[in-house]
Amino acid sequence: MEWTLAILFVVSALLFIISMSKSGRASKEKQNEIDMIHMAVMNEINDVKETIRDIELDIEIVSKEAGVQISSEEKLFLREILDLYKRNYSIESIADKKQVSASEIKQLLTPYLTSKDERRKVADEI
Repeated sequence: MEWTLAILFVVSALLFIISMSKSGRASKEKQNEIDMIHMAVMNEINDVKETIRDIELDIEIVSKEAGVQISSEEKLFLREILDLYKRNYSIESIADKKQVSASEIKQLLTPYLTSKDERRKVADEI
């Protein structure tokens, strides 16, 4: 009986050691997978940052060549109203939200309104 208990204890200890080593290897493999995914995501983030930086430089070049100089506050205001317009807010609701007249909003959006209308005309002609 004592030998049986001793043998069972030794076998259970061996099985425990084998189980721990296998789980350690599996853990290392999972960690390597996580590291690879992390590296891929970081590379994608860096690519997006570079693209954004290039777009910002392109916008700066185009605005300098066009001779359009507006302050950063005006850019932010125009960006906000353009964003609202692109999300299908009406000109009146944008004016209410920004607390300016609808005619001022329409005047600021005029270049973007005409390009949208022109695309519709071209699409209708086809």
